[in-house]
Amino acid sequence: MRAPKRPIHTVSTWVRRQPPKVKAFLAVVTGMAALVVLRFIVHDHDNLFVAAEAVHSIGIMVLIYKLTKEKTCAGLSLKSQELTAMFLAVRLYCSFVMEYDIHTLLDLATLVTTLWVIYMIRFNLKSSYMEDKDNFAIYYVVVPCALLALFIHPSTSHHLLNRISWAFCVYLEAVSVLPQLRVMQNTKIVEPFTAHYVFALGVARFLSCAHWVLQVLDTRGHLLVALGYGLWPSMVLISEIVQTFILADFCYYFVKSVFGGQLVLRLPSGVV
Repeated sequence: MRAPKRPIHTVSTWVRRQPPKVKAFLAVVTGMAALVVLRFIVHDHDNLFVAAEAVHSIGIMVLIYKLTKEKTCAGLSLKSQELTAMFLAVRLYCSFVMEYDIHTLLDLATLVTTLWVIYMIRFNLKSSYMEDKDNFAIYYVVVPCALLALFIHPSTSHHLLNRISWAFCVYLEAVSVLPQLRVMQNTKIVEPFTAHYVFALGVARFLSCAHWVLQVLDTRGHLLVALGYGLWPSMVLISEIVQTFILADFCYYFVKSVFGGQLVLRLPSGVV
């Protein structure tokens, strides 16, 4: 007799067989259900943003453990780390000149650890860096983000340069993980520590997106007015949603792999 299939395996098999439109619909429904749950169990939705930064920090700590214990940076994208350091540095500048708070300290800690990861990849562990796989041209995202920030930015009373910088870091954060996804696309096999790091990014992005969406719902749309006028408020929300959906497919296969007892994540073609 064949052993009965586990419910998770049955569901994942059914989802995998569905056409892309159905998968997208299921992802939206799942995201909305998660938002409803968060709205009722988290009373202060500002805590979601703090949680997002904390989860990002945990992901960085996983990378630090990988680099110090395993002495290898195989599977990691140096370009993603550089983009992360770039938007964190810009966001820190904006925090110091516009609104200094607890998020400033969290961003500073994350920036310091990200710079350390960059140093390790560039120098100490350079021999294990998969440069041929990390072939995403970062100017493909930096230049469009800069141009977008130039034309669509907050309409607050701050100096124009600060408002453009703020918009730039929002847009760049949304796409900073793309080089890492390209590396995983090229290798098809993702080792555990890298997979945990990218999954942590996915969770952090979802929590950050949930923070903004729930804040808009709680204020009945008044938050959008507080952010300014024109296209900027909508672009903030779109950027948060883009961040979440960029990693949604990977997170699905990560969870499926964990429940399936697989230590190494093998990605099907076209996942990322």
